[in-house]
Amino acid sequence: MTRGLTHYLREAWKKPDRDIMHGRLIAWRAGDAITKVEKPLRLNRARALGYKAKKGFIILRVRLKRGGRKRKRAGVKGRKTRKMTIRKTLKMNYQWVAEIRASRKYENLEVLNSYKIGQDGKYYYFEVIMVDPSKNEIKNDRVVGWISNGTNKKRAERGLTSAAKKSRGMKGKKGKSPEKKVRPSLRAWDRQGK
Repeated sequence: MTRGLTHYLREAWKKPDRDIMHGRLIAWRAGDAITKVEKPLRLNRARALGYKAKKGFIILRVRLKRGGRKRKRAGVKGRKTRKMTIRKTLKMNYQWVAEIRASRKYENLEVLNSYKIGQDGKYYYFEVIMVDPSKNEIKNDRVVGWISNGTNKKRAERGLTSAAKKSRGMKGKKGKSPEKKVRPSLRAWDRQGK
């Protein structure tokens, strides 16, 4: 059976060439945390998530620091050392955080979707598909035209993207077991769900 380009791209990304990825990771590490790129690196994944090579679609590469979420607390002096940091675990996956950061940098664009492109010892790297809802090419598109609707503003911040829904535990809708207290919202269950 003859296989298309998408099949071979998918197979190549299952086990990427180490030398090529090593060079890429070095260059990405030296660059900015959020970088606009000309075309997606994982073309098959981007197309599956809604990307089209037309006006209005923008791809951003986002770099995120790995590891714990321990952060310094601002303005705390004359206290115990252990009280000077915030040790709470952020209940968001890295992909969702990457989408939020991309959305905040480019406020006129909306996040369509995202996917992972690599990681090293210090960082995770994601590509985020952004869409300009004001473009006529997007408004008239039958597949992604819905994103121009006003109700879809700030999708990443509101947790409406695919990665955000997965992190919130909203993917499985079947079954009403009492331990899965994430629907209709965490606030409705007094934050018991996660």
